[in-house]
Amino acid sequence: MLEMRPDCERCGADLPADEPGAFICSFECTFCAPCAEVLDDRCPNCGGELMDRPTRMGDALARHPATTQRRHKA
Repeated sequence: MLEMRPDCERCGADLPADEPGAFICSFECTFCAPCAEVLDDRCPNCGGELMDRPTRMGDALARHPATTQRRHKA
């Protein structure tokens, strides 16, 4: 199950689990769409491809909430 991180690691933008617009690599590093575009869809941490993160909605989100630990690296 994906960790569903709440923010972009590069700029700190909020990335709610139930909304589109987040991109992740295979290690679940998480970035917003504008940052993923600047990064040319490559994770700066591992070099992996950044892909659209699926959303988590309704009961699934209630049973398995997104993490609250922010990962933005100031």
